[in-house]
Amino acid sequence: MDYKNIITIEADKRGGKPCIRGLRITVYDVLEYLASGMSEEDIINDFPELTSEDIKACLQFAADRERKLVKPTL
Repeated sequence: MDYKNIITIEADKRGGKPCIRGLRITVYDVLEYLASGMSEEDIINDFPELTSEDIKACLQFAADRERKLVKPTL
């Protein structure tokens, strides 16, 4: 999945945090909902403007960011 077409960063929206398709819903919001036990279906029911692909893009974005933070040990 290429999350770069879904996750947007705009300086004037939510303080420049990564958001979904220019909406005011951040990647952090979605990750926090998942971590609290909400299912993908629950999130989409609460936020019908989101899609399953949006939620997967959030997970991919977080995984990519984590991968970039980890420095290899020698």
